[in-house]
Amino acid sequence: MSVFDPRHVRQAFGRAAASYADASALQREVEDWLLESLMYLDDRVPATVVDLGSGPGRAAQAMRARWPRARVLALDLALPMLQAQAPRGRGLRAGLGLRRAVDRVCADARALPLADDSVDLLFSNLCLQWVDDLPAVFAGFRRVLRPGGMLLLSTFGEGTLGELRAAFAEADERPHVSPFVGIAGLGDALMQAGFRDPVLDREALRQDQPDLPALMRALRAMGATNALAERRRSLTGRGRFARAARAYDALRPAPGAPLPVTWEVLTALAWAPEHGAPIREGGAEVARFPAHGIPVRRRAS
Repeated sequence: MSVFDPRHVRQAFGRAAASYADASALQREVEDWLLESLMYLDDRVPATVVDLGSGPGRAAQAMRARWPRARVLALDLALPMLQAQAPRGRGLRAGLGLRRAVDRVCADARALPLADDSVDLLFSNLCLQWVDDLPAVFAGFRRVLRPGGMLLLSTFGEGTLGELRAAFAEADERPHVSPFVGIAGLGDALMQAGFRDPVLDREALRQDQPDLPALMRALRAMGATNALAERRRSLTGRGRFARAARAYDALRPAPGAPLPVTWEVLTALAWAPEHGAPIREGGAEVARFPAHGIPVRRRAS
């Protein structure tokens, strides 16, 4: 059984499409970290770039400006997010003629509608925390990336919203906060999928809030609602919410201080392996080769 309810994730981000840009300061900060890491491509100019979990499309537009001749795809699970992006169309760029538009695709990270070996750069900012089977998703990433292609991603780590998790644990037996991956688990998933030379980093950020209602409003505005498959389907009652608020208030560093809200951000950079590099599946190492690379000897008639 899936940990998350994909339909709820899609609906939550669809509802947040209008408010997301204003509510996602943290996402923009992390996105800028990833965009700075594009320097590791050296002088290589990718032909096809994918912004997975693109949201308002800010990173996709930045990469289109960086590589005006590249094909840039903005993929998102929520159609309203894609519809909120800048209109499609082609614009003139001095000395370069027509500049390609960003192609918008409504798609699920777990089943990318992309051809094998078709992507040079797969960029994903704070999207994968809504996926519970990272090895399977990374296997899909490896499938679509060309050998030597770059995977650049960020996701939330296990320390994220720890204060909120502890507060609701005092009030309710049902889970209210997602189980986030640890940095070791992220690295293991990349290695299991066969990615080369992964470089991982971890950073703790704070975005304190005045009280619990303000925090819940901020989470809804960015689409980060409780999407666990085992979540309570009814509204959190006033009594349970009040107990959680009292438990959270006890975590204030001083009377009158804002509530601490911690976000642990994991970033990773890795490279797609050459064909034939092993991938671990079911305890065994399996090598993958393109079918067109297998020689066929025809029997003479």
